Amino acid sequence: MEQTPEQTITGELVELALRDLADGNTELLRQALTELHPAEVADLLEGMPPEERSATWALVADDIRGEVLTHVHDEARATLIDEMDHAELVSAAEQMDVEDLAEVLGELPDDLTESILSALDRDHRRRIEAVLSYPEESAGRLMSTDVISVRRDVTLAVVLRWLRRHHELPPHTDALMVLTNDGRYLGRLDMADLVINEPELLVAEVMKTEAETVRATANEREVAALFDRRDLISVAVLDQDDRLLGRITVDDVLDVIREEADRRMLQSAGLEEEEDLFAPVIPSARRRGVWLGINLLTVLLAAWVIGNFEEALSKIVALAVLMPVVASMGGIAGSQTLTLTIRGLALDQIASSNIRWLAAKEILVGILNGLIWAAVVAVIAYLWFQSSGIAAVIAAAMVINLLAAGATGVAIPLVLNRLGIDPALSGAVILTTVTDVVGFLSFLGLASVFLL
Repeated sequence: MEQTPEQTITGELVELALRDLADGNTELLRQALTELHPAEVADLLEGMPPEERSATWALVADDIRGEVLTHVHDEARATLIDEMDHAELVSAAEQMDVEDLAEVLGELPDDLTESILSALDRDHRRRIEAVLSYPEESAGRLMSTDVISVRRDVTLAVVLRWLRRHHELPPHTDALMVLTNDGRYLGRLDMADLVINEPELLVAEVMKTEAETVRATANEREVAALFDRRDLISVAVLDQDDRLLGRITVDDVLDVIREEADRRMLQSAGLEEEEDLFAPVIPSARRRGVWLGINLLTVLLAAWVIGNFEEALSKIVALAVLMPVVASMGGIAGSQTLTLTIRGLALDQIASSNIRWLAAKEILVGILNGLIWAAVVAVIAYLWFQSSGIAAVIAAAMVINLLAAGATGVAIPLVLNRLGIDPALSGAVILTTVTDVVGFLSFLGLASVFLL
């Protein structure tokens, strides 16, 4: 497999770190960790078995532990937090941005969360509690409360002088928020407009009043879709009374997109969203065993269908040879449609008004591909077994199964989504069952009727 530069660097770091631990070069490893970005330290920790991870975590400097925790996946993060005492947790919490700390605290027991909050300074605690008051996966949980705001009745020169008093600006500050005296949002003053316009102009003359905003209760996936459509760098987060609560920046949205991609990839294989690669054997086996059991039931259903055509299989051996071709082609065709439909649901591109068109299109695609590849397979089957009957039967079964694959590839995600079940989690299992059963039933059933 071709590796990206990032993958290669992480692999080399893990190898070097494990070698240092094995050789007892802990001071050398400690020094190396201070030269890495916290995100790189997080990648390094995730690539280590439990004992080595624990030993390496003990060498991470206290002043970056908080930021490292924000980059580590949930399950691996939990193992690191278990090794920290109360004072270390409080110290790490003080280093984190509000939105990052809110994510970490949301995964801790209530008593530990309260203990950490009580140890923070009053302003930090107030901002954290405000963010935690919003539901998980909402814009309120995602936003940062670190925002610079200005009034509409001051000049750009005043704003520039005021900004110069700051030692630094919040990350990704592409605009200043324009508010009323009671905190109501009026618009935004882009930094580019602030720089290029005449200093004597008022903020009100330059600011944008039609800029995009989101409500704190909006789902984070809706926010990510908005950033994608509008190429945003930041967006203001408002309450129901249009008061500014904070802002969401593009780096926060990139985290959402990455986590969503990871979640769908893992769930399509029946794995937990944040499963630790080096988690203990028993928990890993238990989580994966559930889906192995579900898969066994679907396989037994397909085997039962085959068992009902034992006579045909015993008399015509060619059926057993060609049988997997029909099921496999249906499975591939169905998975293509399933993937596209799930993507459409994730991007909110599918509505009640276009479902019928989508279903008709995929059915027609299934029929067209079925006819084309049925002809190819029929020719191969005839040349192989010198039987026009077998060739005709497998061609008909191919068309039926690819038609069924197209229809169910659209229907399964829509039905699961309507039932509140994530299609990425169980859609592939159901689809495989359908295409196997329909493929075997159509092929062996037609063979029993016309060839025996």
